[in-house]
Amino acid sequence: MKIKNQFAIFIVLMIIWFLINNSFKLEVIAVGFVLSFVIAIIFGKRTDVLNEFKFTPTAFFYTLIYLLVFFWELIKSNIQVALIVLKPSLPINPGIVKTRTILKSKMARMILTNSITLTPGTLTVDIEKDILYIHWINVESLDIDVATEKIVKKFENILVKIYG
Repeated sequence: MKIKNQFAIFIVLMIIWFLINNSFKLEVIAVGFVLSFVIAIIFGKRTDVLNEFKFTPTAFFYTLIYLLVFFWELIKSNIQVALIVLKPSLPINPGIVKTRTILKSKMARMILTNSITLTPGTLTVDIEKDILYIHWINVESLDIDVATEKIVKKFENILVKIYG
C-alpha cells in the first residue's frame, strides 16, 4: 500500500503544482515533478488515509458529481452568509449541533468534514465515532436526524458510493 499512497500524493501534488504555477514550461514541470516526487516518497509511507483512495471509473464519475454538489452548496451558503453580513438584522441562531454519519472510511470522513468546514456557515468542531459536532451559523433544529439531513446527507450520499 505504500506505493499506492506515494502515487496518490504525487498526483495530488502535481495537480496543485500545475494549478498554482499555471505554466507548462519544461523547467516548471521538472521542478514540480522533483518536489512532488520527494514529498511523496517522504510522506507516502506514513500516510494511511490514502489507502482508501480509489482510481476507478465509478469513483471518478462520482467524484465529479461530488464536486458539482459541493460547489453548488458552496455558492448557496456563500449567498446566505453574505446576506447575513449585509443585513445584520436577519435573525440567526448560531450553535453546535450533533449529526451522525454512516461513513466508515477515513478518507470519506476526511472529505465530508472538510467539505462541511469549507462551506460558509458550518464548521466541523469534533468527531466521536459516528457523531459529528458541527457549529452551524443558523441552527434550524437540534434534532440529530434533522441536522444530519440538512448538513451531512447531501455530501454523504455521494461519498458512500465512492468509498462504501
